[in-house]
Amino acid sequence: MNELMQNRAQVACYRQRARALVEQMTLHEKVSQMLHTAPAIPRLGIPAYNWWNEALHGVARAGVATIFPQAIGLAATFDEDLLETVGDAISTEGRGKYNMQRSFGDRDIYKGLTFWAPNVNIFRDPRWGRGHETYGEDPYLTSRLGIRFVQGLQGHDARYMKCAACAKHFAVHSGPEDQRHSFNAQTTQKDLWETYLPAFRALVKEAGVEAVMGAYNRTNGEPCCGSKTLLGDILRGQWGFEGHVTSDCWAIKDFHEGHMVTDGPVESVALAVNSGCDLNCGNLFAYLEQAVQEGLVSEDTITEAVVRLFTTRMKLGMFEEEGAVPYDSIGYDQVDTPAMRRLNRETAERSVVLLKNQGNLLPLDKTRLKKVGVIGPNADNRRALVGNYEGTASRYVTVLEGIQDYLGDEVQVMASQGCPMYEDRFQGLAQPDDRFSEVRGICQECDVIIACMGLDSGLEGEDGDQGNQFASGDKPNLDLPGRQEALLRLAVESGKPVVLVLLSGSALAVNYAAEHVPAILQGWYPGAQGGAAIARVLFGEVSPEGKLPITFYHSAEELPPFTDYSMQGRTYRYMAQEALYPFGYGLSYTSFRLGPARTSGSELTEAGLDLAVSVENVGARLGRETVQVYVKAERAGTPNPQLKALTKVALRPGQKQEVTLHLPLSAFALCDETGAAVVEPGRYTVYVGTSQPDRRSAALLGFAPQRLSVTAKERMVNVQ
Repeated sequence: MNELMQNRAQVACYRQRARALVEQMTLHEKVSQMLHTAPAIPRLGIPAYNWWNEALHGVARAGVATIFPQAIGLAATFDEDLLETVGDAISTEGRGKYNMQRSFGDRDIYKGLTFWAPNVNIFRDPRWGRGHETYGEDPYLTSRLGIRFVQGLQGHDARYMKCAACAKHFAVHSGPEDQRHSFNAQTTQKDLWETYLPAFRALVKEAGVEAVMGAYNRTNGEPCCGSKTLLGDILRGQWGFEGHVTSDCWAIKDFHEGHMVTDGPVESVALAVNSGCDLNCGNLFAYLEQAVQEGLVSEDTITEAVVRLFTTRMKLGMFEEEGAVPYDSIGYDQVDTPAMRRLNRETAERSVVLLKNQGNLLPLDKTRLKKVGVIGPNADNRRALVGNYEGTASRYVTVLEGIQDYLGDEVQVMASQGCPMYEDRFQGLAQPDDRFSEVRGICQECDVIIACMGLDSGLEGEDGDQGNQFASGDKPNLDLPGRQEALLRLAVESGKPVVLVLLSGSALAVNYAAEHVPAILQGWYPGAQGGAAIARVLFGEVSPEGKLPITFYHSAEELPPFTDYSMQGRTYRYMAQEALYPFGYGLSYTSFRLGPARTSGSELTEAGLDLAVSVENVGARLGRETVQVYVKAERAGTPNPQLKALTKVALRPGQKQEVTLHLPLSAFALCDETGAAVVEPGRYTVYVGTSQPDRRSAALLGFAPQRLSVTAKERMVNVQ
C-alpha cells in the first residue's frame, strides 16, 4: 500500500491543517474551491489551482512530454513492475512540468498534479470506443496493473505524494458513448461485485488512490456522480475511502438534462454533494450557494468536501515553503530525456503481441532482403501511434519511419498508403482503389510486404472527440474499416510473404488474415517511439512478449447487445464459443518449458496457498515469458477458468528459474446473488501455464497448461 496512506498520523495532520484553513473561508469561497477551476483566495494565501490534468499514458495536453503506449498496450505487457516504472516516469515529467510552469505563474488547465488516471473500467465489449484507455477485460489483471500504476504516480515518500492519481469511471461504465449522458447501466449484484467493482476496490484498499471519478451514466437507476450506493455505501462506507471524489466533466448537468432524476441545477448539485461528490469538473457547483440557502445542502457538508480537497493539496506539498518537498527538485530538464525515450521504446517493444508466425517468417533477416514493401493506412500514421488523452512528442516514429531508420541504406524500402483508413479513394475525382496499382507494383518488386492496418483515434475514442467517424467513437463492427481487407488480399495474392501489423486499441475480427497471412503482430497504439519498437521486433532485435488483455472475436455477431451489461456471453470468463485469438495468448521467437508445478497444500484454508513452478528458456533467443495461473470452480453455473496470479520471467537461452506465486483465498471465491464473495465447498482446478486453458489457446500454442486440484472442505463467506 502507498506509504502515505500507511502513515495515518501524517494524513490526520494534513486534514487538521486543511480544516483550519477551510474554516476561515466564507461559503462563497468554499463553493469556489469545489470547481475544477478553483480561484485564488489571496487573503488566505491560497493560489489558484486547476484540478483537471490527464496522464493516461503520459502527461497530456500541455506541451512536450513522453507519449507511452496507450493503456491497452501497457496492459499487454502483463508486467506489474513495468507499469509502476512507467507511472513513476510520468509523475517525474508531471512534477518537472509543474515546477517549471508554476515558477512562471502558469496555473492553467492541464498544469497541475492531480492526474485523472488510470481508467480501470472493464473492457466488456470490443465495440466500446474508449476501451483502449483501459487495461482490458479482466478484473484481476486490471487490478494488479492499476495498483502499480497508481503507486508509480503517487510515489513512496513518507510525507508527500509525487502526484495524485484518480480511479475512473466509477462505476459500471463502458458505453455506448452516444448514450452515456442518459444511459442506465443495469447490472446484477453478482456482476457488479465480481466484474465491475474489484479494480476500484483494489486501487482504494491496496494502492491508496487519492481520488475517484464518477461516471456519466446511471447504474441501476442512480446517476453515478450522485449515487448514494456507489459513493456513500460502498466507496466511503464499506471501503473506507478518505480521498476526494470528482465528477466527470459536466456530468452533473446530466442529472436533469439526460437522466431526468432532478428538476434542475440546484437539485442536481445538492444530490451530487450530499452523495459524496466533492469536486465538479464543470461549473454547475456554483449553484451550491443557492442550494444551501434553500436548505438542500448543509454548509457542514460543503466544509467537509472542501477539507478533503485541501487535504489532497496538502499531501502534494502545495502549502510548504519552496524546497521543503523532495519533488521540488525535479527540474524541467527531466522531461523528454534520452532515458525517457529509451524507456518508451522498450515499453512499446514489450507491449507487442505476436499472434501468428507460420513457418517462422519472423523475425525477418535484413541480410537476406533487397527490397521491403511497407503498405497500408497505418504505415505512416502518427495518429495510430498515440491513441487519445495524449501529450505532444518531440519526435514521432511511425512504423514506416522505424523500418526506414532500422534498414538504412542497406535495404530499399518502398512505401504506399494503399488505401485511406475508411474511405474508398484518396482523390475525389479518381476511381475507387486509386492506389492499388501502386501496391501491385511494390509487391512485384519487393521480397516481403509489411501491411500496416487497423484503426486510429479518429475511428475509436470518446463521444465528442473531433474526427470520430463512426458511432460517436464506438465501432459499428469488428471489421477492418474501408478497403483495408481488400488491400490485404491484394498483397497476399501477389505471392510474396506478408506480415500484418495491426495498430488498434481494440480487437478486430481479422479472420481472413488469421487464415491466409503467415505473420501477424498486434501493436496497439504503441506511443511516440512505436515505429522504432515495431521495427526492432520485426527484425529480431527483441523477442515479442506481449499477451492479449482482451479477446479477439470472430465477429460482433457473437456478442450480446452492446447495451446489455450482463456478463453472460462476454469476455473469456463467460463466453461459450472459441475465440479467434484468446485473452492471455501471445507467441515468442524463443520457446519456454515449465517444470511440474506444485502447491503448498491440497486443501484450502484462510491463508490460501502458494504455487511453485520452474520456467526454462529452451529456445535460442533471450526472452520474457508470463506465467499465468487460472482457477476454475468445478461446479455447475460457474465462470470459465479465471486469471488469479501472474509473474514475468526474463531468461537467457538455456536459463532456468523457479518462481513462486501466491493464491489468496479470494482467488477461489465467487460472488453470490447478493454480491457476497463466497468460497463454496468442493473441488477447484488450478491451471499453470503461459496462456489460459481454453481449447483455442492449446491449439494455437500446441500445448496446454498444467492442472492441479485443490479442495475446499467448508463454506467460507465474505472472503476478501
